[in-house]
Amino acid sequence: MYDTLLFLHVLGAFITFVTIVVFSAFALGVTAGRGSFALADMAWNVSGALLVIFGVWLALYLDTYELWDGWILGALVLFGAASAFGARARIEVLNGMSGEATAEPTPAQVTMWHWLRTLSVVAILVLMIWKPGA
Repeated sequence: MYDTLLFLHVLGAFITFVTIVVFSAFALGVTAGRGSFALADMAWNVSGALLVIFGVWLALYLDTYELWDGWILGALVLFGAASAFGARARIEVLNGMSGEATAEPTPAQVTMWHWLRTLSVVAILVLMIWKPGA
C-alpha cells in the first residue's frame, strides 16, 4: 500500500512540472497555443489532486508523520499559494488568447506570477526532500 501511495504522490509531482515547463515557455515569450495551454492547465489540476490526496493519505498511513507536522502544513500552504499565483497567470494568458485588453495584470506581472508559482513548487520540493523538523 505504501509503495502505491508514494508512487501516485510522486507521479503528481512529475505532472506538476508539465505545467511549470509550459508556463515557463509562455513567460519567456513563446506564443501560447490553446492546446499547450489546455495541457498545462489540466496537468496542474491533475497533479494537485494527486499531490494533495495521496500526500495526505501518506501522512495518515505512516505512523512517523502527522498532518500537523510543520513541513506538511508548510507544503499545503505553499501549494495553496502556488495555486493562487497560477490562477493569476492563467487569467492573463486566457485574456491574451481571447484578444481582450485588460488593465491588469500586465505581461510582466504574468511572468512574475508564474515565477512565484515556480518558487513555491521548488520550496515544496525542498520541504518534501529534507522534511525539516521531522
